[in-house]
Amino acid sequence: MNRALGVLTCGAFLSIVFGVLGSGKPGLGLVLGAVFTTLGTVGFGWVRGRRGPWWAAGYAVVQLPLAFVIFTIDAGVGATLFLVVLVSQCVLLRLPRPAIALVIAVVPLVHLGMSLGDGLREGIGTLMSVLFAAIITELLLREQRSRGELAEAHEKLRDYAAQAERLATAQERNRVARDIHDGLGHSLTVVQMQVKAARAVLPTDPAKADEVLSKAQDQAENALTEVRRSVRALREPRSTPLPEALRALVEETSAAGVPAWLAVSGTERPLTDGPREALYRAAQEGLTNVRKHAAAGRADVELEYAESVVRLSVRDDGVGTDGAATGYGLLGLRERAEHLGGEVTFASTPGHGSALSMEIPG
Repeated sequence: MNRALGVLTCGAFLSIVFGVLGSGKPGLGLVLGAVFTTLGTVGFGWVRGRRGPWWAAGYAVVQLPLAFVIFTIDAGVGATLFLVVLVSQCVLLRLPRPAIALVIAVVPLVHLGMSLGDGLREGIGTLMSVLFAAIITELLLREQRSRGELAEAHEKLRDYAAQAERLATAQERNRVARDIHDGLGHSLTVVQMQVKAARAVLPTDPAKADEVLSKAQDQAENALTEVRRSVRALREPRSTPLPEALRALVEETSAAGVPAWLAVSGTERPLTDGPREALYRAAQEGLTNVRKHAAAGRADVELEYAESVVRLSVRDDGVGTDGAATGYGLLGLRERAEHLGGEVTFASTPGHGSALSMEIPG
């Protein structure tokens, strides 16, 4: 916009130059035109760069009388263009709107020396010209600001996208870590218990040992599937109903040497993939910990379909603990529950076993 007004100012000055040279008019108009042009290009850029309201007001106070004098000496196209440029520059300098309106209202007064009819005709034409220039300049200024705001918004959007990508990466990394712990850890624990059981009965009952080792082999293959799924970072929603999947877990635990039972209460209803997976992992983690740490004689898994939530609890009669429950398994369960708007609790008393519970809306 500055360049366009600079070109227009120089063009107006050239018009004055040719008019003076062609008509032999006094050179004062030429000198004043040169001063106006210098101030309208170099001076305007300097004032706008400082963006001080007093500098802007001073610029208008100097240029407006100068343009009036030039118009009085040579009321040609160049002098009229000077007035148009000045009004546009007042808008660009962000003078208060009353000040801009005052400049626009004063500009037609350059025709006061004419007859009434000519003065009205020329004054209205000049008024419309400078008013049009002010409106166009204001629109261009707004568009310029909008572009700047849009560019800033795009930059912020890029930052937000980068942050979202980093957050999604971290969440996916945590999800894969949970799946590796919950899936692979559980499977390897079952394999370990089955191998121990097979070794214990191998000298006296080779057929039983072979049966247990066959189950261990199946469990190892399941573990390999879990590893491949986690490495690919692909979640494979379980199509098996939750009670049925929990019965399979209970049977695995019983086969590994810890008698376990499942109790289902309430009206069974289908669950979406997220809650079903979280509750399954809670049961898996609880039973894995029973086999690894509890030294329990039995474990009880309860699935309760309440009115607005589904609760799953795993209790054992093992040795219990008096310390706070830590570990990646419980951390992963809490992350799953928080993501779904639920909660996880763990309670344990020395000599009286432990209880793990997860409650999920559903």
